[in-house]
Amino acid sequence: QVQLVESGGGSVQTGGSLRLSCAASGLAFSSYTMGWFREAPGKERESVAAISVTTDTNYADAVKDRFTISRNNAKNTLYLQMNSLKPEDTAVYYCAAARWSIATMNSATYTYWGQGTQVTVSS
Repeated sequence: QVQLVESGGGSVQTGGSLRLSCAASGLAFSSYTMGWFREAPGKERESVAAISVTTDTNYADAVKDRFTISRNNAKNTLYLQMNSLKPEDTAVYYCAAARWSIATMNSATYTYWGQGTQVTVSS
């Protein structure tokens, strides 16, 4: 059974930092492209960042130069380092796994999803 479990969310002030983690089990982690998505109240889920099996990365324009996605295949763990956080980054953040070789940002290509972790940024 595949499980993706996010952690590291919380409440911070504008300009603060958080590091999200996603622990994966039940799948060949190193063979999956991994992604972070977020969903804010009243808005559709949007892609944040993705990292391929060869560690190529893609970022949404809104987070480029502030967020960094990384993975540790030995620990089956995905990370998202978030710096210079803004109130508009407030959302539930989800990690997901796609059996693709490229860093796809298309949510439809992702098969497995975590339950999400809340990030709240106050001004």
